[in-house]
Amino acid sequence: MRQEPLDPAAERMMRANQANWDARTPIHLVSRFYGLDQSLDPARWFADWEWDDLGELSGRDVVHLQCHLGTETIAFAQRGARAVGLDISEASVRAAAGIAQRAGAEVEYVRANVYDAVEALGERRFDVVYTGKGALCYLPDLDRWAATVARLLRPEGRLYIAEFHPLLNSLGPKPAEGEGSELVLRHDYLGRGTAVHRDARYTYTDGPAVAGATDSFEWMHGLGEVVDALVGAGLRIERLRESDELPWPRWPEMHRTPSGWWRLPDSSPRIPLLYGLLARR
Repeated sequence: MRQEPLDPAAERMMRANQANWDARTPIHLVSRFYGLDQSLDPARWFADWEWDDLGELSGRDVVHLQCHLGTETIAFAQRGARAVGLDISEASVRAAAGIAQRAGAEVEYVRANVYDAVEALGERRFDVVYTGKGALCYLPDLDRWAATVARLLRPEGRLYIAEFHPLLNSLGPKPAEGEGSELVLRHDYLGRGTAVHRDARYTYTDGPAVAGATDSFEWMHGLGEVVDALVGAGLRIERLRESDELPWPRWPEMHRTPSGWWRLPDSSPRIPLLYGLLARR
């Protein structure tokens, strides 16, 4: 059953985000951040505890929502899953297909708004739905997203979210002019139901300014909102982890850990930067 159309304003904002991600993609493909000109190592984007929570994937049907360049999607294929990646950006999907081909990975990529995923994937059902690291903030309606996830899952299928903690997002991407590098709350933790407009002339990677579409819209979602949306869609929460590590050094004072990820120094408050949530249909 097709859902009712999104609010027209939210539709316009998501189309603006789609154009912005199309414009970001060429920059990300050649960035040092993604390092695609080096040996591809998709597993480096995963914490060890993600694999523990996900369990055996060989022979499983896995769909990765909002996959962007599809690097994590390739990691699922390398573990024996029948992997599908879905993203709103046509440029990202084309790039992801090329990356997977060069890696010798068998991955299917589909261009679609996440809210249209059920129809775009031909009503297929999956053992695992995965979404990760910077995805949920681009969704205006989490209830609608959770209902979509529930329709994508087989009975007893699992959703796994590995996402930046809302506390990290509320600290802001960088200090304002004249501020130091102290951990300061600069943005909302809880959502207000309205979008935050950003001028995304530069992306989170290294590289030149974005050419063309620079408008970007984000929606803040606290952990409570995520959990409530999933429970409302009939999913059972089985595990929630909070981690103080990130896969790249968000602040210059972060140091590398034995896992290969990055953590704030011991002199800083120990705060969650990432969370992992496992839910089951």
